[in-house]
Amino acid sequence: MKKLILRTKICAAAMSISSLIASPALALDEVIQASFFPYANSKPAFDGLSVGLVIDQSNVAEFKDIIDPAFYSFIEKGWTSITVGDTSSLELHQSYIDASAKGYGNVQLGKETGEIIGWQAGRPFPAEPSNEDARAGEKLAWNYKYGYNWGDSAAISPFYWKYKNMESAKVERTIKFNFHFLNFKGRVIQQPTPEIIPNPSDLFRSIYVQVLAPDDVRNTQLLIHRAADDLKRDNSWLYLGFQRRVRRLATGQVTDAFLGSDLMIEDFEGYNGRISDMNWKYKSTRYMLMPFFNHNDLTLDNETHEDEDGYKVVAFSGKGDCFPNITWQLRKVYEVEAMPVNESHPLSKRVHFMDAQTFTIPRTVSYDRKGTMWKTFTIGQTHPDHHLPANKGSGVSIDDAFSMIDVQANHCTTGQFKGQVDPELSPPSMFSVQHLRATGS
Repeated sequence: MKKLILRTKICAAAMSISSLIASPALALDEVIQASFFPYANSKPAFDGLSVGLVIDQSNVAEFKDIIDPAFYSFIEKGWTSITVGDTSSLELHQSYIDASAKGYGNVQLGKETGEIIGWQAGRPFPAEPSNEDARAGEKLAWNYKYGYNWGDSAAISPFYWKYKNMESAKVERTIKFNFHFLNFKGRVIQQPTPEIIPNPSDLFRSIYVQVLAPDDVRNTQLLIHRAADDLKRDNSWLYLGFQRRVRRLATGQVTDAFLGSDLMIEDFEGYNGRISDMNWKYKSTRYMLMPFFNHNDLTLDNETHEDEDGYKVVAFSGKGDCFPNITWQLRKVYEVEAMPVNESHPLSKRVHFMDAQTFTIPRTVSYDRKGTMWKTFTIGQTHPDHHLPANKGSGVSIDDAFSMIDVQANHCTTGQFKGQVDPELSPPSMFSVQHLRATGS
């Protein structure tokens, strides 16, 4: 019966998309409505699921169809539990939606994976994916890459990473960062739009990271430049504070453990790489429990990292204190496999569970070269209107906590955020090699 409910909902969505083909005059409005407002008419339901329900070792078998296999195994072993929250619509900024509508029908894939034609801004492929489309997974990957995660620019300042032994719950190391994000193209809110000029390197996006503590890695900095042309490799630089010099990162280093953590640089935000580095496969459309919540409604961490303005970060518990204390919503999800093109890559595949409304990647399960589950990534998403006052109305699904668990090493790295959608915190001048040198000197 449970599976029938899910199939019925998915079939209804497919029939709705089929009707668009028969009524092209209504196609644009209906496609945009379905893509950006999936809960406008009704919220998803599952037999026995209710707001406030705690799913734990005693009842998890009843909800196996709506929990990804890795997280299901954690609950089944008694490592953690899920508290169900009310499914809420997290509506992206209207300017991003308008840009998606304007570009609809003008965007298409090129001959090679990583080639896209006609995109200016917004979601490039808002129509429902189809199993009959061999490149549906690639289109969903583009929707993620050109998504509204962090908007046109934002900062996580401060950002705490903790390295933990899952058996003892001992915190082995705490690193304090600032992370900054800037879109050079596809900008829809922050001036200038749609592109920062001049842009001589034809960049799409950049990430800048600075370590604030502890002293042995303080002022380590990372700069990533992602070209608008996905077939061009990223340019990345690392400034090592103790050496006082900038060096270019080799391609393979993006899949090394970053500063000894359980994350690769390629793991950032769910996937921080080129579309052309992976073979993408759309697996299914599902309704699943996903880590979405309202930050201000949570019981937050009262012991560590409270800022001067009173902001408190998400607390952690469960085995090894590796699991964020958040609520989970039943949401529409696209399951997508990403298999590395490079045979020397340490992973055989990632399975991404992409949120259909926001195109963030709140859940990812990674497999080693033998095909055995290796790591599982949770990125908690908070509604911006229930977070910092500065984020209200931004339409950005705010990354608010993460947990990367290495199930083979019985180890985790957790992240506690203060995400801020404020262009003054991430000026374009920050995203340059000159800034690395100036800040490090």
